[in-house]
Amino acid sequence: MNAEELAANPLLGERVVQDLNRDPRLPFAAGAFDAVICTVSVEYLTKPLELFREVHRVLRPAGRFVVSFSNRWFPPKVIRAWQACHEFERMGLVLEYFLQAGGFRGLESWSLRSLERPADDPYADRLARSDPVYAVWGERQG
Repeated sequence: MNAEELAANPLLGERVVQDLNRDPRLPFAAGAFDAVICTVSVEYLTKPLELFREVHRVLRPAGRFVVSFSNRWFPPKVIRAWQACHEFERMGLVLEYFLQAGGFRGLESWSLRSLERPADDPYADRLARSDPVYAVWGERQG
């Protein structure tokens, strides 16, 4: 999200805007968080292993890292590996990031598909079903 979008959320107490493809180092102390969530952006990371290692660093022991995504993405921005995978293979790719980064245990994946769109959904007249949601998560070891 950009600074303007973040500023529009009155519940945020702190905001950090950073291009993680340029610099995947997170500006937080080691062990600073109980959980880290990455939502609909893993498909754009050009240095995913470096970022996953950084998430491991900033998590407390037993802290959880959750990565969620859908099958919607912007083709000009997405990495080639994401485009080359079938949508169900993408959970495996994210699991591989966890494994290659190291230091995570209890890896799990989950998906939810084919929910009917509510009548007040702006896309209900064009698409009967909602977009699928996928998630992969793990817990920091040690």
